[in-house]
Amino acid sequence: MTTLGDTTTERPDGEYRAGFACFIGRPNVGKSTLMNALVGTKVAITSSRPQTTRRAIRGIVHRPAAQLVVVDTPGLHKPRTLLGERLDSLVRSTLTEVDVIGFCVPADQPVGPGDKYIARELAAVKKTPVVAIVTKTDLAAPERIAEQLLAVGRLGEFADIVPCSAESGFQVALAADLLIGHLPEGMPLYPEGDLTDEPEQVLVAELIREAALEGVREELPHSIAVVVDEMAPREGRDDLVDVYAHLFVERPSQKGIIIGHKGARLREVGAAARRQIEALLGTKVFLDLRVSVLKDWQRDPKQLRRLGFYD
Repeated sequence: MTTLGDTTTERPDGEYRAGFACFIGRPNVGKSTLMNALVGTKVAITSSRPQTTRRAIRGIVHRPAAQLVVVDTPGLHKPRTLLGERLDSLVRSTLTEVDVIGFCVPADQPVGPGDKYIARELAAVKKTPVVAIVTKTDLAAPERIAEQLLAVGRLGEFADIVPCSAESGFQVALAADLLIGHLPEGMPLYPEGDLTDEPEQVLVAELIREAALEGVREELPHSIAVVVDEMAPREGRDDLVDVYAHLFVERPSQKGIIIGHKGARLREVGAAARRQIEALLGTKVFLDLRVSVLKDWQRDPKQLRRLGFYD
């Protein structure tokens, strides 16, 4: 559990809202970046590579009169592997369990078949309000944003439509306000200061995967999985945590790409990941990375279970 400490916020008299929202959209539309901006810190990894998110990660947004739990889901797409099918199933099950849905469409790209497909799927979710969020407005001119708002409005009946930019902060707070407005009244779901309910080992594994994703070839990102085998303070040291982790790929050629010439690329991955892990844990970290081949793990039910992707 990642927290901001034991801070408390005085709540005004009146109603308190608490509940769940999920972000849905095709891959690489900025869902994870927006969730991080709403929470105020990094709880989900981001990458320019599509389909980076593989789990339903929860980020917790605290307001004086509300608590918004944002569920970041994998991008909805046509599955090509058993892993893809399980991620698709995860997204669909999440849609039925939240109080409001944030449908993310980027401002800098034309509305395409993927957006239209998701809009049709959302139209079938009758009882849950949908807020359309036009993301990445920092990458588009005002005229383009206006055109995109009209195009998104033609995709379906939405409770609200809002443009915002997670990078610049433009209207991020307004997006949160609109989502919160659709939450039911109730008590806080998490203690004040908690930012996510993800176990630290899962967050650490994700940070390692994020570092490994940078700069690799197009076909490789989907073949990378990371498991933290062991993570604990070093005996006799309260200022150092030992992390032993495995990167899994599907083919020996991919292993060579990850390791690089004389191990240079793996050292770069380790250094980048270690900086992020130290920031997360607030302590020095010794990181031991190993690379192994699990042949065609994305299509193997047994290996998927081993890596934490269950039916």
